[in-house]
Amino acid sequence: MTKDTKEDRLKKTVYGGSAKKDSSAARIIEQVYVCLKERGYNPINQFVGYIMSGDPTYITNYGGARAIITEAERDELLDEFVSFYLESLSNDHGNH
Repeated sequence: MTKDTKEDRLKKTVYGGSAKKDSSAARIIEQVYVCLKERGYNPINQFVGYIMSGDPTYITNYGGARAIITEAERDELLDEFVSFYLESLSNDHGNH
């Protein structure tokens, strides 16, 4: 059995593997992630650029992603990413 990559874990969370998926920030991340991937962008680079700078041009207009990303505050998006990461660390180490 192979170990899930970070992208695999993100997909599981975004597409139904976590209770956090119902949050507004998770929904926004999911929608924007799909648009970025469909346009061939590296979602990590684009999300980090947007969160750090606040510049929405880091996010494609494709699929309305730029408008969607502005529905949440950047700190809410960051909270979702950090929470996901820390939960994945906990799960990787068997600490539930």
